Amino acid sequence: MNLFFLFAEFCKIGLFSVGGGLATLPFLFELAGKYSWLSHEKVGDLLAIAQCSPGAIGINMSAQAGFLAAGISGAITAGLGLAAPSIAVIIVVDRVFAAFKTNRIVTAVFRGFRPAAAGLLAAAAFAALRIALYNGAFTAWYEILKWKECILFAVILILIRRLKFHPVFYIAAAGAAGVLLGL
Repeated sequence: MNLFFLFAEFCKIGLFSVGGGLATLPFLFELAGKYSWLSHEKVGDLLAIAQCSPGAIGINMSAQAGFLAAGISGAITAGLGLAAPSIAVIIVVDRVFAAFKTNRIVTAVFRGFRPAAAGLLAAAAFAALRIALYNGAFTAWYEILKWKECILFAVILILIRRLKFHPVFYIAAAGAAGVLLGL
């Protein structure tokens, strides 16, 4: 794959994925529909690995996707492509916002970004749930969901809400449960 083209694709993702790393998911799913080196299932794997890895989720997923496309140079190119627009926007916004932070229009624009970011994150959450819990190969109505995964999801969700342990604990517990349940 052409590294310039890869950089441009991930620059586009970085420019429009308002809301952080998980907001890149809809764009990665779009890439999966366009290119043979990435699939929807692989995007789910990228998300799982990125969440278990230190660092920013978006950069981790982009670097992994870039690696799939063009090896180590692709990983570096995709990561830089994703980060470049954010760096440029932050520099410009910092300069402009300092001068206009009391302006009603600027304040309204930033308030408008919040629901957009929430929408992108919700879309990413629904996509991740679909990958993790939906069985696309069902033949009977009761096979629509991956039941073991649904139970694991519910248990982890309840534990997170009640116990407030470090996220690494839940990741390790889910991995162990995956092995024990044969997922």
